[in-house]
Amino acid sequence: MTVTVEKARTAEKPPTRHANRAGRPHAAWALPGVLFFTFFAVVPMALALYLSFTTWDGLGDPRPVGLDNWKKLLDDPRMTQSLGLTVVLTVASWAFQTVIALLLGVWAAGRQRNRAILSAIFFVPFLLSSTAISILFYALLDPNFGIIQRDTLGSQSGAFLAIVFVGGWQFIPFHTLIYQGGARQIPEVLYQAAAIDGAGRYRQFFSITLPQLRHTITTSTVLMVVGSLTYFETVLILTKGGPGTDTAILPYLMYEAGFKTYDFGYASAIASFLVLAATGLSIVLVRLTGFGAMRSTREGM
Repeated sequence: MTVTVEKARTAEKPPTRHANRAGRPHAAWALPGVLFFTFFAVVPMALALYLSFTTWDGLGDPRPVGLDNWKKLLDDPRMTQSLGLTVVLTVASWAFQTVIALLLGVWAAGRQRNRAILSAIFFVPFLLSSTAISILFYALLDPNFGIIQRDTLGSQSGAFLAIVFVGGWQFIPFHTLIYQGGARQIPEVLYQAAAIDGAGRYRQFFSITLPQLRHTITTSTVLMVVGSLTYFETVLILTKGGPGTDTAILPYLMYEAGFKTYDFGYASAIASFLVLAATGLSIVLVRLTGFGAMRSTREGM
C-alpha cells in the first residue's frame, strides 16, 4: 500500500524545468535562418545605406560625400514624379487585387463542385516568373501582332493600366490563397445563426465574412504594398518607364541611376528610401488596424 501511495505522489509531481524544456525547439535550430536573413537581407541593406553616403561608379573605391545623395533625392524633380507614380500604382494595385482576391478566396473556401480543380488552375499564374509573364503580355499587347490592334503601351493611361493588370494577374492567386485560408477559419455556426435570423448571403458577407477577415485583409494589404513598391521587371519589360517617363516608378528610377548613369551612390539612396518607406507603411498599417494586438476574431464565442 505504501509503495502504491509513493507512486501516486510521484505521478502527481509537476514536471521539472528540464522536462518543460525537453519539448521546446532549441535556439540553435533558428541559427541557419538567422544567418540566411543576415547575409542576404541585413548585410545588403547595410551596404546600400553605406553607399548612399558615397559617390561610386562601380569602379575603384566609393568616395564619401555626406548627405549629397539624399539632398539630391529631395531636389530631383524626377524623384517627385516617380514617387507620385509609385503611390498611384500602389493604390491601384491594392484596389484591383484586393477586390478580386477577396471574392475568389471566399468562393474557394466553399464546397462548390469542381472547386479544388478551379482553385488549382487559378493558382498557376503565381508559379510563373514576373519576367516570363511580362514578356508574354508584351507580345500580346504588341500593336502589330498582338490580340489588341492598338498601341496600348503608347499612352500613359494604357501603359499604367497594363502594369496594374499584369501585376494583378500574377499575384491575385497568391492573395486568393490567403483569403481562402482565412475564410475557412470562420466558424460555420455564425452563418447558421445568421440564416436563422433571416440574413441573406450578401448580409452574411458584409456582417460576418468581412469583419472576421480583418486580420487577413491587413496581412494581404501589407504584402501588396511592399510588393507594389518593388515592381521592376514588369515596368522594365512592358514600358521601360515610358512613354517618356510616365511609368518611371521609384524602382525603375533606381535602375536608371545605377545601371544607366552608373551613379550607384544615388541609386543606393533611392533603394534605402524604398526600404524605409515600405517599413514605415507596414508599421502604420499594423498600428491603424490593430493587427499588432493580435486580438482573436472569435472573442465572445
